[in-house]
Amino acid sequence: MRSSAVFIAALAKVVFGQVPAPGPDGRYTISAPGIKAQFIPYGASLTNLFVKDKNGADIDVVLGYDDIDYYPKDPGHPVYNAIPGRYANRIGKATYTIDGVVYKTQDNDGGNTLHSGTNNWSFRFWNVTAVSADSITFSILDKSNSSLGMIGDVTSSVTYSVTNSTWNIKITANSLDAKTPVLLTQHTYFNLDAYRNPATQLIWDHTLHLPYSKRYLEADQGALPTGKILTAAPGSINDFASKPGLLLGHARNLTGFQGNCGANGVCEGYNGYWLFDDAPKSAVVLTLASPFSGVKADLRTDQPGVVLYSCSWSDGSAILKSTQGLNKDGRVLKSSCIAIEAQDYPDGINHPEWGRVDAQLLGPGEKYSWESSWTFGLL
Repeated sequence: MRSSAVFIAALAKVVFGQVPAPGPDGRYTISAPGIKAQFIPYGASLTNLFVKDKNGADIDVVLGYDDIDYYPKDPGHPVYNAIPGRYANRIGKATYTIDGVVYKTQDNDGGNTLHSGTNNWSFRFWNVTAVSADSITFSILDKSNSSLGMIGDVTSSVTYSVTNSTWNIKITANSLDAKTPVLLTQHTYFNLDAYRNPATQLIWDHTLHLPYSKRYLEADQGALPTGKILTAAPGSINDFASKPGLLLGHARNLTGFQGNCGANGVCEGYNGYWLFDDAPKSAVVLTLASPFSGVKADLRTDQPGVVLYSCSWSDGSAILKSTQGLNKDGRVLKSSCIAIEAQDYPDGINHPEWGRVDAQLLGPGEKYSWESSWTFGLL
C-alpha cells in the first residue's frame, strides 16, 4: 500500500503538471512569525494550527486527526476545518426554488439538507494549484448534480495564507452555465487550550465576545431557522454582545440552556446563527479567548454573520491528536470544542423576507467571494 504522502500527492495533480509534494506526513505546511498551519487536499482541510500561548509555547488549537487517511473514513464526518459546499448549512425541507422551478436536494438531516448532502465539497479531494512558504491554494470543479439538486457546473478555489500570527482565508466561486445556490464557509473547530487544561476539557471556560451581534436567528428543533430574527437580552442564553469576556458557559445554569440548540432538549449549548449588525469594515466581529492558555483569536470577515456550534454531538469516540491533550488516550468530549463558521444566513434562499436570496444565487458570469481572517494574540 502506498504511503499517505504519496497517495495525497497523486490526488493533487493539476492540469499543468505536478504540484510540490506534501511533507512526509502527507500534510502541506505554511508558516509565518507566530503561526504554522497544515493542510490536506481532502475537503481543502486545515489539520493543524499552531500559535503561541502565554508561555511562548506552540499549541495546536484546532481539532483533527493524526492519521490523514482517516479523514475520508470517519463515519461521523464532523467537517473538521473543511470547506462544505456548494451550499453550507441547512436547506429547509430539502427544496429550493429558482425562477419558479422547484429543486429537490438530498434529505440528510431530519427532513432538511445539511451542507448540500453527503457528497458535498468536504467529502471531495481538491486540487492543489499553488504552494509557497506562506500560502496554499486548493481548487475544485463541482459538476452539475454531483450533489443532488445542485444544478450547473461550479468552480471554486480557496487560498490560505499566514502572516504575523494571522491566518487568512479567501474563497471564490464561479457558475459556468446555470443559476445555482452558493453559500460557503470555513468550518473551523477550536479548543484554544489544546485540551491541556487539567481543570476541564470543556469549552465553557473559554470567553466569547460578539460586539455587533445582539440579534440572532430563531431556529426549530432541527436547527433550521424559522424566519424570525430575535434580540438577545443582556445576560440571556444567546447574549455574547452585552460585554466583553462573557464565558461561553455563562448561561449553563439558566433554564433552557439544555436544549437551546434543539433536538427536543438533547442538544446542549449552541448551534445557531448570529447577525453582524453595523460592523465597520475590517472590524473584529468575534473574539474567542482562553484564560488558561492566554490565547485569544480575533475574527474579521466580509460575511453578514456567523454560525456557532458548541460540539454537543461529540460523544467521546474521536481521539485527540498527539499534539493535544494531557495523555495519549484523550478524547473529543461533548461540549469540548466550538465550531465557528462565518457565512451568509442559513437557508436564506428560502427566506426572501431576509433579503439574502440574490446574494445566495450565483449565475453565469458572476463571481462569488468570501474572505475572513483569524489573528491570534494573548490576553
